[in-house]
Amino acid sequence: MTAFSINGAAPLASAGELEAALRMIGATRYHNLHPFHRLLHGGKLNKGQVQAWALNRYYYQSTIPIKDAVVISRFRDRATRVEWRHRIEDHDGDIGSEGGIERWLKLTEGLGLDSAYVESTQGILPATRFAVDAYVHFVRDRTPLEAIASSLTELFAPNLHEERIAGMLAHYDFVNPEIMSYFKRRLTQAPRDADFALDYVKRYAGTPAEREAVCNALIFKTNVLWAQLDALHHAYVDGHIPPGAFVPQGG
Repeated sequence: MTAFSINGAAPLASAGELEAALRMIGATRYHNLHPFHRLLHGGKLNKGQVQAWALNRYYYQSTIPIKDAVVISRFRDRATRVEWRHRIEDHDGDIGSEGGIERWLKLTEGLGLDSAYVESTQGILPATRFAVDAYVHFVRDRTPLEAIASSLTELFAPNLHEERIAGMLAHYDFVNPEIMSYFKRRLTQAPRDADFALDYVKRYAGTPAEREAVCNALIFKTNVLWAQLDALHHAYVDGHIPPGAFVPQGG
């Protein structure tokens, strides 16, 4: 058993049981359940609070291709590296093509934030930096199987993106479809990536211990996402902004 164990559960005896356990983790631990997201999607935040969310989330988005480069470095198998590397292009883009990081900067710019300030990451919360950096350390230090398994939050992302697009466009007059392009693109990218990762862990997690490690990796990742929202809620809803962090101007 580990710190991220699915306590009390019987050993997972098959790939089918593994998938069922992973989906249960998503249903009970994914950050769509966090109170901050409910405020965000329900139109209950002011513009400054939405800015704080987008600013902090940029650090996560801009770190994803770094994380994926580390994942690639863990594999001697060329086919796995080839399959995984499009994820870096999805976020970094390529010559003449826009990537997810650029789309996220469209969001922050559309919300009135200076892009140079956003990219500097100077105003992010300490917990944001710690949580995101912990994700990179996890894929570097744990097994390659666990590194891939930690990406499986993408199984649950499309529903969240659909809820976010609809909710934010409906409730905020400072949000328009153009600045929401990141989420629209992920509606097709995330399922493709999740399908590969799910097939991989079902194929290569061959023992109960390995299947438990896969579940623990997903639990770890849900904790990474949840911790970021805990910090946002504490700082920008409860009003405890730490020294040096972004301070919204007005409401």
